[in-house]
Amino acid sequence: MTTEQEGWGSQLRKGVLELAVLGLLAREPMYGSQLVDELAARPELAITAGTVYPLVARLAKGGLVTSTWQESPVGPPRKYYKLTPAGARALAAMATTFSAVATAVREIVEESR
Repeated sequence: MTTEQEGWGSQLRKGVLELAVLGLLAREPMYGSQLVDELAARPELAITAGTVYPLVARLAKGGLVTSTWQESPVGPPRKYYKLTPAGARALAAMATTFSAVATAVREIVEESR
């Protein structure tokens, strides 16, 4: 894979991270490093804490997630992020768009083979 192709993959990942984070938060509230770990379990989506925290801050500013501090059984309190009703609506809309785009691209790629 060339450097240019690797850059394309990186841009693709950045484009879907918001959708992935909203999807994870739809399952259950999570704290930042938990989000990083969940994404890291899928190497195609692995990101650093330096990427996830600005992303959830932007989602919170947009009203798609809220955050609360909760005591931790091991260590300091943790900031948990939770999907808001607006976040659930955004997730549904984004998932529909993503599915339609993925289907169209898959069809084109398969036709090119």
